[in-house]
Amino acid sequence: MTVARPERLRLAELMSGLGAVVLGVGLGVLAADRLGRVGFPLLLVGLVVHAWGMYDKHRLERRADAVDAWWEPVAYWTCWVLLGTIALGVIGRLLGLA
Repeated sequence: MTVARPERLRLAELMSGLGAVVLGVGLGVLAADRLGRVGFPLLLVGLVVHAWGMYDKHRLERRADAVDAWWEPVAYWTCWVLLGTIALGVIGRLLGLA
């Protein structure tokens, strides 16, 4: 039995997470009529939980001196930019700007 390289395992983990996001969006669209009132709170909870998990995983990998695949820093910082954009949209909505 062959053991996968760490880069390949991380790519599989990224693809699994991406698939889960797409699945969640699809389910949300299908159930939008029934979930409309909880959409905003779910967005906030998801944003906070994802941000913490991403930060914690990155911190643990730094402590373990794990070697990044070439795409990992790109994915990590792209995700932070997207989370920041979502947070700005949420703040704008709360302040009545959006």
